Amino acid sequence: MSWPVAARLARRELRGGLRGFRIFLACLALGVAAIAAVGSVRAAIEAGLAAEGAVLLGGDAEAEFTYRFATEEERAWMEGVARQISEVTDFRSMAVVERGAETERALTQVKSVDDAYPLVGSVALSPGMSLDAALAGDDARPGAVMERVLADRLGLAPGDVFRLGTQDFVLSALLEREPDAAADGFGLGPRTLVRTGALADSQLLSAGTLFSTKYRLDLPDEADLDAIAADARSRFEESGLRWRDARNGAPGIAAFVDRLGAFLVLVGLSGLAVGGIGVSAAVRAYLAGKTGVIATLRTLGADRATVFRVYFLQIGALALLGIVIGLALGGLLPLALAPLIEARLPVPARFTIFPAPLAEAALYGALTALIFTLWPLARTEEVRAATLFRDALEGARLLPAWRYVGITVALVALLVGLAAWFSEATALTLWSAAGLAGALALLALSALAIRWIARRAAPLARGRPALRWALGAIGGPRAAATPVVLSLGLGLSVLAAVGQIDGNLRAAISRDLPEVAPSYFFVDIQKDQMPAFLERLEGDPAVSAVESAPMLRGIITRIEGQPAREVAGDHWVIQGDRGVTYSATPPEGTVITAGAWWPEAYAGPPLVSFAAEEAEEIGLAVGDSITVNILGRDITAEVANLRVVDFSTAGIGFIMSMNPAALEAAPHSFIATVYAEPDAEAAILRDLAGQFPNITAIRVRDAIDRVSDLLAGIAAATAWGASATLLTGFLVLIGAAAAGEGARTYEAAVLKTLGAGRARILQSFALRAALLGAAAAGVALAAGIGGGWAVSHFVMETRFAVIWPSAIGIVAGGVLATLLATLAFAWRPLAARPAQVLRARE
Repeated sequence: MSWPVAARLARRELRGGLRGFRIFLACLALGVAAIAAVGSVRAAIEAGLAAEGAVLLGGDAEAEFTYRFATEEERAWMEGVARQISEVTDFRSMAVVERGAETERALTQVKSVDDAYPLVGSVALSPGMSLDAALAGDDARPGAVMERVLADRLGLAPGDVFRLGTQDFVLSALLEREPDAAADGFGLGPRTLVRTGALADSQLLSAGTLFSTKYRLDLPDEADLDAIAADARSRFEESGLRWRDARNGAPGIAAFVDRLGAFLVLVGLSGLAVGGIGVSAAVRAYLAGKTGVIATLRTLGADRATVFRVYFLQIGALALLGIVIGLALGGLLPLALAPLIEARLPVPARFTIFPAPLAEAALYGALTALIFTLWPLARTEEVRAATLFRDALEGARLLPAWRYVGITVALVALLVGLAAWFSEATALTLWSAAGLAGALALLALSALAIRWIARRAAPLARGRPALRWALGAIGGPRAAATPVVLSLGLGLSVLAAVGQIDGNLRAAISRDLPEVAPSYFFVDIQKDQMPAFLERLEGDPAVSAVESAPMLRGIITRIEGQPAREVAGDHWVIQGDRGVTYSATPPEGTVITAGAWWPEAYAGPPLVSFAAEEAEEIGLAVGDSITVNILGRDITAEVANLRVVDFSTAGIGFIMSMNPAALEAAPHSFIATVYAEPDAEAAILRDLAGQFPNITAIRVRDAIDRVSDLLAGIAAATAWGASATLLTGFLVLIGAAAAGEGARTYEAAVLKTLGAGRARILQSFALRAALLGAAAAGVALAAGIGGGWAVSHFVMETRFAVIWPSAIGIVAGGVLATLLATLAFAWRPLAARPAQVLRARE
């Protein structure tokens, strides 16, 4: 028979409605909706970043230099290509407020601007006024604006006075909106905005201090961005210039959104896998009820291919409906919630219907439906014309024909390949797929083990009829253990892994790090200030250690004479500037893994000691040469040795350390870390900041809190994605409970006939659900703990400990979910009359 005949038969079968397929549709729609929604929000943010690129960047293009201003040649080139230029500096400092004998200090991220700022966009202030008026100040002091959180911390209001370095400022207004804030990236303190000219006597922009200078360019409308970027890089890239334009105004945020979105899509795919279990179960149950129809079709001359096509078209039509529902939800919900989402985002977003993420979600949904329905559909070929009894499919062999196994494997490979292609994170996708497959295999084996244990334990429950009935049902041939363990277990596994990873990461930051981290980082210490700085600390019994080092920053431009990017690719070491120091002798505790340190009085060609792990990653060895641009000057040094650098202690750690003769003549400052008792920290800060107003102190615990807040947002987003997976698993549980309602009705009828009461039968049902839920949660917890350990050990390289509150919550959630799903479908079996049920089964 042909496809049209099969389509006509399929259409007639579908006239019966959607009974039995509601869970099928819900599972597929929810999985597709989650992926479509994540993709749509990501696309909206990307569209917003693209549309507002010039506003976010502060101009059509930007040239950035580290610890220096542009040279006359660089400035002249920029003036030649741009209609207007705005110069902005960015650095950290301490905002100081004196109230009689009391002095309050807070870390702030200072942005100093010229009269042209902002070239694009506008600054919003409270009370409303122009930025020019706010920064003009009063007759005695220049003006400044700062974020409300900083003003509240210092107890400042408009009209009050505070100090940066040695310069007093009057707070004119509160900073409500900064157009280019997103492009500035992650800062350790709230923003303060001042004029660059007002900092002339502050000692904050003196030679060797840590600041960056950004030149925003307003280019002609006809400007060729690619040509200008190429010209800038060819002229100045090796002088330390970093160039970007409005097409990627906030690259850090764009990359973060892209990576987080890709990860959440992979979490959504795990939800689709859970939904696929429900889809497969629904198809299997539906076809089991159609055994007589299939046998009749075979009797009337339909061959195996026709029967397969009939039900393939039915399931395909329903899968298409589920995908369409999911796309509608995933596309329209972000639009409906756009005001709420935009209010929570730190960047602009343009919400509309985006075809690309919807097409990606539809493709994932279609492949998932095919993968999980092909095997049940293949079993229709095993129904023969003489097979006119109810449970034909129940006794079918475990695997279908090998051609279907091969097609399924190919579809899985295609799904994983597409996920890797769309996410552009091949390694993450492959690891996620391997983890998902491993979790499914573990859960399937666990379901078999649970059934085996239940069968062996049932005789031991004599005298406890409810428990014995529950164990017998779990271990019986029609047991619901497999769908329950697979559906609930996979969702809980993802949630358990997220909980363990998040908990251990927070512990590593908030518990482990402060045990070894310093109390303060002090930066911008001038060389002539170091003796007095150390004198104050070394005599303080509350100070356990002080570490200091010269501090410069440089950009690695060449490796072995080749452009660094060509050799090291996108490795983080060559992304932006890196800390550089110098030392005549190896610092205490230095572990050299290759080569040797230079002689203490060495004054020959530049030599460099490089971090061993990073050197291995970029292919750098002892004897190789690297070129580092420091303050616009190229320094080519030979790698003399490789050493271990441990960044996990939050202490001083430099990728590169050179011999003193190579760097000590360059303008630079010093950095110091101070390890002290918590009770002494305030006095140390007060004395040093009072004596050296140009020094910036960064309290490590405050920095830890900022990082923890950021991680909390990431963990929350991931938990929401995992919750969608768990919701899908709960829907599958409901489907399994609904599919098993007939079996429980018959079981209740038999037990009633033998004298059991409704309370005892209900107790048996509840015990069965609780045991299955606890078993599924236990397996999921083991898988989640294993996944959390792997990520903590191999990816984050931190200590791992089981987060018991999360673990207990997972187990309790598993038990509660199965109880709710089972008891929701327990009342009809309990209410059924035994005579009617048993007569119907004759």
